[in-house]
Amino acid sequence: MEYAVLGWPEDGPQLRLDHRAFSYAGKFVMSNTGKAVAREDECETGGARGSASEDTVESSDEYDDPVAAIAFNEDRTDAGTAWLRYVTVRDERRGGGVGAKLARFASARLRERGYDEVRIAVNNPFAFHALYKAGFGFTGERTGIAELVLSRPGDRSPSRYQSGLDEFRERDDLAAEERSFLDAKADEGPPDVIPDPE
Repeated sequence: MEYAVLGWPEDGPQLRLDHRAFSYAGKFVMSNTGKAVAREDECETGGARGSASEDTVESSDEYDDPVAAIAFNEDRTDAGTAWLRYVTVRDERRGGGVGAKLARFASARLRERGYDEVRIAVNNPFAFHALYKAGFGFTGERTGIAELVLSRPGDRSPSRYQSGLDEFRERDDLAAEERSFLDAKADEGPPDVIPDPE
């Protein structure tokens, strides 16, 4: 897998993602956020980037063809903080860790660019857990729309991790898979941080 920053917010990068294969596809056409992507490298695809199986949405010249994408921008009130805004992974590649690796890559590039802190707000326990794998920790804060705010660097203590999961446990709108996931994590500490992508 190869990871790349397509452009910073001031560059106005746009990314055309197929809405049938990616959540939040329309958000990546907007040019007021920076963009980073994960793509199959030529070794993985036999020289044909973006090869799709028969079960997946076929790529076309109409769409860009990453495996995952992330949008980011600077905090409006704190020039030392950047926000990861949207993380999306191609439907058939979800659950394989590429989103966490891309979040780790993007946050490292933002830190290199001079941001002291990188934040993200998540609305489900799967994203919460994946961002912990990327080195984030729960701040104890929520946005106005019931998303939990995570930060890198952040508090990665077992008690803080469980307090975030408890926030999800209190919700009554969770799917059965989410409830099962939360039950499985009841006595666990945070996951190990994945290595930085190459």
